[in-house]
Amino acid sequence: MINYYLAIDIGASSGRHIISHIEDGKIILEEIHRFENGMVTVDGHKRWDTTKLFDEIIAGLKKCKEAGKIPTSMGIDTWAVDYVLLNDKDEVIRPCFGYRDDRTAGMDELVYKIIPEEKLYERTGIQKAIFNSIYQLMADKQDGYLKSAKHFLMVPDYLHYLLTGVKSNEYTNCSTTQLINPDTKDWDYELMDMLGYDRAMFGKILSPGTCIGNLSQKVQAEVGFDCKVVLPPTHDTASAVLSVPNTSQDVLYISSGTWSLMGSENKTAICTKEAREANFTNEGGYEGRYRFLKNIMGLWMIQSVRNELKAAGQEYSFAKLCEMASKESIASRVDVNSEEFLAPASMIEAIKNACERQNMQVPQTPGELSNVIYMSLADSYKVAAEELESITGKHYAAINVVGGGANAAYLNELTAKTTGKKVIAGPGEATAMGNIAAQLIAAGEVSSVEELRQLVYDSSEIKIY
Repeated sequence: MINYYLAIDIGASSGRHIISHIEDGKIILEEIHRFENGMVTVDGHKRWDTTKLFDEIIAGLKKCKEAGKIPTSMGIDTWAVDYVLLNDKDEVIRPCFGYRDDRTAGMDELVYKIIPEEKLYERTGIQKAIFNSIYQLMADKQDGYLKSAKHFLMVPDYLHYLLTGVKSNEYTNCSTTQLINPDTKDWDYELMDMLGYDRAMFGKILSPGTCIGNLSQKVQAEVGFDCKVVLPPTHDTASAVLSVPNTSQDVLYISSGTWSLMGSENKTAICTKEAREANFTNEGGYEGRYRFLKNIMGLWMIQSVRNELKAAGQEYSFAKLCEMASKESIASRVDVNSEEFLAPASMIEAIKNACERQNMQVPQTPGELSNVIYMSLADSYKVAAEELESITGKHYAAINVVGGGANAAYLNELTAKTTGKKVIAGPGEATAMGNIAAQLIAAGEVSSVEELRQLVYDSSEIKIY
């Protein structure tokens, strides 16, 4: 009998159901269902349509049944920081706002009137990002939502709740709220009291690998089967990092997708002034490890440019844009981490404006635009690698790129050339692989992270640059 494991991996632009099993010493992955996702603008605010997301989750579960591949267990991972608030009747009391919404503007100043930014970093180890949950909650406080809020659930926790009826708070995603103590790996209740956030809203922190229960009777009746629901690292980057196949201590990673998350895996958090000033963060990982990393804008910029070109009648694959970029010699560069690229009305115009401001050549063609993005990304990786080595006091000989960016050959070549480090690319399906990995360990099919990572390496197409 084959044991199947289901990863539901939901990103900012799409979601997938990936069913897996172990065969001949390899993890076999199969996409069962794919669906689109994206923030929608309602009443001037960007939000997620969680009802649609759950409908797609159910649709994918039905396809598992139709395919005769009923999972032993399943788990959901998504992006970080966004959440749902429920009242005492378990009703959703405000929209699930998206992290690119501008309602958090100025909320950092309100937080820092209560606790200075440097003190906040010392006690949480989380980088300053205006969309962090701590600032979103301050916006909720200003808008009156917290008056009736009784339960705080991150997006994957909420979706797990809809599946099981069980409310949970999984560690890796909750660590991105900027409300977790990195030493205790638990909520910082004193910080919540200072900010006026009701500590009773926040449930017990659970580790990835925890089985929270089975599908509810209602869901079972709808999809036609039952299975366990096991918490993966519900933050997609945490799942991706779990699947990094190289266990060597001298290898950095880049989880490359909409965002590029570049860092190292540590046993302890680094909450120093140098780390704060370089804007590094200590997010939770599997087995209580720390993902010491920097958020870099990532492939969001090229995705946005591609979408704009498509809307204008020029449709290119990412591979074609990479090829076109490689043939250009434009010297212009932009700061990919600038907030001007977070959610511009036009990414193309934002890039052109940034170049013009710096008296650089303004890119005109799709190839030039793509070249500026890829070269600027590679430059940012070089800077981040140098900062990592300075802060940790270690030398890293290689960078392991996982996720969608593992397939961006031109960018990987640039990264190797710019940083002077070996680039190991793969697996491409890192997030789904990491989600499934936690389930395999929970089921006893794999005994340790080290054994798991060797299994991932053996199961993946790895390229060296």
